[in-house]
Amino acid sequence: MQRRMTAAALAAAGLLALTGCTSGGGGGAAGAANDSRGDITIWYSNNAAEIEWGEQMVEAWNADHPDEQIEAQEIPAGKSSEEVIGAAITAGNAPCLVFNTSPAAVPQFEKQGGLVSLSSFEGGDDYITERSGDIAEQYASADGSYFQMPWKSNPVVIFYNKAMFADAGLDPEAPALSTYDDFLETSRTLTEAGVAPYAISPAPTSEFYQSWFDFYPLYAAETGGDLLVEDGKATFDSDAGKAVTDFWSTMYSEGLSSQEQYQGDSFVDGQTAMSIAGPWAIDYYGDTVDWGVATVPTSTGISPEETYTFSDAKNIGLYSACENQGTAWDVLQFATSEEQDGKLLELTGQMPIRQDLTDTYADYFAANPAYEIFGDQATRTVEVPNVANSVEVWQTFRDGYSKSVIFGGGDVPAFLTDTAAKIDDLVAQG
Repeated sequence: MQRRMTAAALAAAGLLALTGCTSGGGGGAAGAANDSRGDITIWYSNNAAEIEWGEQMVEAWNADHPDEQIEAQEIPAGKSSEEVIGAAITAGNAPCLVFNTSPAAVPQFEKQGGLVSLSSFEGGDDYITERSGDIAEQYASADGSYFQMPWKSNPVVIFYNKAMFADAGLDPEAPALSTYDDFLETSRTLTEAGVAPYAISPAPTSEFYQSWFDFYPLYAAETGGDLLVEDGKATFDSDAGKAVTDFWSTMYSEGLSSQEQYQGDSFVDGQTAMSIAGPWAIDYYGDTVDWGVATVPTSTGISPEETYTFSDAKNIGLYSACENQGTAWDVLQFATSEEQDGKLLELTGQMPIRQDLTDTYADYFAANPAYEIFGDQATRTVEVPNVANSVEVWQTFRDGYSKSVIFGGGDVPAFLTDTAAKIDDLVAQG
């Protein structure tokens, strides 16, 4: 997963830089009426598939709106898109829309005064909730307003190497991975057979976001969809939190997962038999690995149809420097219409955060069965909580997790209790 983790590492630099920002930024057209119309500028991600989607979306809009043209570009180069966006907010020259807004960055962008409340537009809340359903609630800010449009997710699952499983005498079509006990036993069999040095190795590094790809997916599944923080309080100092951390502690203490970072893609390079990844990995792994997929495990083995996971979403922000906010809101709705969501799915393989996704695009999933598990899983995802000091919250969690779970340097129950108290304090600071 090196490609994914490299992108995440870049994002981390920007998000950490943002924590030093204060409110009062935004500048530009912060007082613009949200019914003003005219030309707008948008930014979208610089990966090839999203560029292709963005270009056709802009072309379609511009053809029908000669007086309200979109000027589009890739997010400017920088250490991360979050750092670039944060700097643009401070300078007052952010674009109207950014189609690559990290949910983890939204609390800070909002604090800077850089985002427009989408709830301030007529019918704004209704549009968001009718498109996304109950899952939209995870993206609301503390006052219930939406400062981000839930857009697309990459629900993470377990990818496994079928050839390695077969070589180890395991069933490559229906591997025993649903419970922690099964997963551990399968992992032991894989390593004892010598098919790979490790069964699975999430990045063991200390960046705040790494817990989104080891602890958090399993915690979401174990709890049936709990966020790390709910109602201003950490939720993980619990039986569920202990079950997940005990599972990963065992993986590391028995040498089934590596405590050292691998320089490369451990799954592609045959260093691990399994990986945690989203639908983006289908094209990335391609024919390099004969892979299969399974939902993340739980202590008792929940059915795939009921299992939750981490969303790994990117959303759309409407920024306060925008002069023609009425046009920006219209473009946002156009870009998240049923037609454009279908094109996003077709061109990128990422899941629009939309109700009845698999029914709405039944033809796509029938023609692309590898994506079916992700379409189904997209209805049961957990996002990073929309709370104050979001990055510090996750860094605090990661620091304690790394010490006690990955490296076995501390008591796990004490880590859960102590870290929950620290996170409660961070969230309460507002």
